Amino acid sequence: MFANNLRYLREKNGMDQIDLAIKLGRKSSSSVSEWEKGKYTPKIGVLNDIAEIFGVSITDLMNKDLSNTVDNRADVIRMYDALDSNRQQSVYNYTEQQYNEQNNIIQMPVQSEIKLYGAVSAGTGEYLLDNTPELVPYEGVVPEHDYAVIVNGVSMRPLFEDKQIIFVKKTFEARSGQVVIAYYDNQAYVKKYVNDEKGARFVSLNKSYDDMPIDETHETQIIGVVVL
Repeated sequence: MFANNLRYLREKNGMDQIDLAIKLGRKSSSSVSEWEKGKYTPKIGVLNDIAEIFGVSITDLMNKDLSNTVDNRADVIRMYDALDSNRQQSVYNYTEQQYNEQNNIIQMPVQSEIKLYGAVSAGTGEYLLDNTPELVPYEGVVPEHDYAVIVNGVSMRPLFEDKQIIFVKKTFEARSGQVVIAYYDNQAYVKKYVNDEKGARFVSLNKSYDDMPIDETHETQIIGVVVL
């Protein structure tokens, strides 16, 4: 397995045998040639150097057919960085779930209490008042936030369900694509903020609901970005 992996990794990285030999501090490529022919395997120190050069583990180098391994890590990281904060959190939650399932880790529900500051509409509008918050039980991980609200309505499905508690960081600005809490004609909504060639607007994920244009005919103010 090692011989095939060494040849595969060398060729994948555009190296000649002499290129690899030089990286390993050798004057000729004869050792690399013999390794790839399977005549013998280098000592553990050299194996470690080879693994570091190609960014793999010694275990995989010796035991895994690396030519059949699809490495999408760079693509995954690139796509993750392009997501808004809400979708990044969803990706993290899913990854954690898959990791726990793979390793048979059972997570016990986290019980806590949070301060709930009222309701925001995923439908036709709510009055969100700056009054005394209600202390309510909550099961799950509580992210860093400034305030929590409850969703009324279904216009943000499938991201948020009716009566779901969501957590918000205070801000008066947002990037296009972020999910925000906003006043629109004096009522509070949870919507996706979009600003593109079609103009600025608040958008529902449930396509049964119309977009809400942001223009001089409406009083609007973003008051937070949803973090979970």
